[in-house]
Amino acid sequence: MKLCIAPLLTPLLLLPLLCTAAEPVLLPRDARLAIVGDSITEQKLYSKYIETYLLAVAARPDVHVFQFGWGGETAGGFANRMQNDLAIFQPTVATLCYGMNDGAYHPFDAATGKRYEDAMRAVLTKLVEGKVHAVVGTPGAVDSKYFAKNTFGSLNAATSYNESLATLGQIGKRLSSELAQSFADVHTPMIESMAKGKAALGEDYDVCGRDGVHPGANGQLAMAYAFLRGLGCDGQVGEISMDFAGKATASTGHKVLSAAAGKVELESARYPFCFEGDAKSSGGTRSILPFLPFNADLNRLTLKVANLSSARAKVTWGEESREFTREQLAAGLNLAAEFSKTPFDESFKSVMNAVATKQAYETNIIKGMISNFRSFSADIQKDPELAALLDGLRKKFASTHSQLDAQVRAAFVPVKHTLTVTPM
Repeated sequence: MKLCIAPLLTPLLLLPLLCTAAEPVLLPRDARLAIVGDSITEQKLYSKYIETYLLAVAARPDVHVFQFGWGGETAGGFANRMQNDLAIFQPTVATLCYGMNDGAYHPFDAATGKRYEDAMRAVLTKLVEGKVHAVVGTPGAVDSKYFAKNTFGSLNAATSYNESLATLGQIGKRLSSELAQSFADVHTPMIESMAKGKAALGEDYDVCGRDGVHPGANGQLAMAYAFLRGLGCDGQVGEISMDFAGKATASTGHKVLSAAAGKVELESARYPFCFEGDAKSSGGTRSILPFLPFNADLNRLTLKVANLSSARAKVTWGEESREFTREQLAAGLNLAAEFSKTPFDESFKSVMNAVATKQAYETNIIKGMISNFRSFSADIQKDPELAALLDGLRKKFASTHSQLDAQVRAAFVPVKHTLTVTPM
């Protein structure tokens, strides 16, 4: 695979990036990630999952994240505010998720496509000029049941609008290739998981929200999945190897504290992604897992057990026990996928709550203050006192944001846990 040095990052952050725009961009050391989009982004769910994942699962405390969601926005709206608003964070990488509002909630036509393409080209051109590498996300999807209540003449509204969103996504993909940026297909995993979920759980199971547009936690996890893949996350959380005779080893991020026959105590500085909710609720992340390859692609904490004398064994991890065959344990099993409760659940929740608090502040300062500074662009050219006042406000907001960011990192602490393998 051909590699190149990307010209779109600041000189101190030059690392190899994949030249093919459809391939994921690797987050360089000390990257600053802006998560940008409309009201679906402003829900602060997929952005929360991405930030928590990068810190706790990928173990990248050097990466800093800021979400710039704005309800009702189109790509053109962001083009108008981006230079002013992004300045407070100075990103090096940005994920973009527009198209839901750009499609204007009617069947696709050439004028809609041109308007979206022109706006996205303007956004991407400004990012390139500002040395910010973009991950161009497609728009998501609308719910096949709940959006279908809308009127599209003789057409099924959900089918027609999903076709429109897919077309807009292809425009974004073409632009990302043309401008040597990266691409994340958000639409396809949402469509596929929605079809599988409804087939298994019934048509009332919403993946794109009960209003047909704004996903709950389940659909937002699918969005996070697409962007994390686009950002280059490989999903390898760690590997723990036990010899039933009493020896144990663990990969980077995990430390063996003690080992005995059938038992290992560990301290882990990398968490598996932890899920919430029940197996059928769209309000939690757990219900979509049978229909989305999140664990297989992004969440692999593997246990391998050698020299097990019995045909089967019970594995106890935290408060939960499961039975597996000797062959399964020898080949390796993904603890994150096999156990519904983990010893990491509370710590993971603490990190995600701290992320949620920080991202709520980001919405407040951008929508409440920073974006309004554009109104004074002419005045500050002739009024140094006003310019200094606004600059002081920016610095104050940045200082408070840094404190909240530090609280996120403080919540991320190593977790001690025990794995016990009992022959059956």
